[in-house]
Amino acid sequence: MNSKATIARIWRGRTAAKTADEYEAYLREVGIPPLVKTALAVQLFREELGEETEFVTTSYWPDFESMAAFTGGDPDKVHHLDRDPEFLVALPERVAIMRILIDRQH
Repeated sequence: MNSKATIARIWRGRTAAKTADEYEAYLREVGIPPLVKTALAVQLFREELGEETEFVTTSYWPDFESMAAFTGGDPDKVHHLDRDPEFLVALPERVAIMRILIDRQH
């Protein structure tokens, strides 16, 4: 398997600000660990937007095939966590799958 990421899979979801801390804990416990075990790298972002909070999870993959294997064959499909309907303002309908063109770190 290639050890350099060529693909980023980006998921976005918004919660009410009052439940953001609880949802973040849920993501850390349930949503992130499977990615950490399989993806080359994972990042979780959080932005406060007044009455709502947005979370962005970015996972990095060596190729489309490995990402597709993790997602059960359809990496474009959003795989909602069991409690997402309880927390999210609206269930995301898509994820962004982007080719990495420049990857430079200091």
